[in-house]
Amino acid sequence: MTTIAVFVGSLRKESFNLKLAKAIENFMPEGVNFEYADMNLPLYNQDLDGDFPAKATELKQLVERADGVLFVTPEYNRSFPGVLKNAIDWASRPWGQSSFTGKPAAIVGASMGALGATQAQAALRNVALFLDMKLMGQPEVYFNGTTGFDEQGKLVEGSVDFIRGFAQAFAKHVEANR
Repeated sequence: MTTIAVFVGSLRKESFNLKLAKAIENFMPEGVNFEYADMNLPLYNQDLDGDFPAKATELKQLVERADGVLFVTPEYNRSFPGVLKNAIDWASRPWGQSSFTGKPAAIVGASMGALGATQAQAALRNVALFLDMKLMGQPEVYFNGTTGFDEQGKLVEGSVDFIRGFAQAFAKHVEANR
């Protein structure tokens, strides 16, 4: 069994990014399990490093038991959202005890615009590299949520093969870098 910790950076009920994560999950090979991180965390505060809140401890444990990490991010103001940064800060602390070190990872994102969260992914890539994650380079997924899903929230025909290909490549990346 392979476990993927999934960080969806949007809290919106009809989130394009949650739909994208679910679509990727549906195309993962048998035996790959997605566990979604609870993003409703208190704001990171270094004063709490010695007494982590229970939800932050659960998040760290999720990352530690996971074989890989998938970040699924919208783009807010040309970067990734604060809720995602906050979760990353909790799971990478206290200093020297990052749960992300050495984990194979990938970054994808959806937005309402034609650029599909390119700037958010670039900013997040810098963070993942700093955290010493084994980041998958290709294929990149810059997804337009307004044209990539139908009215029922399912992938449109032209996106299916692309997302399936990403899911297969990510599963291989995780397996090769465990």
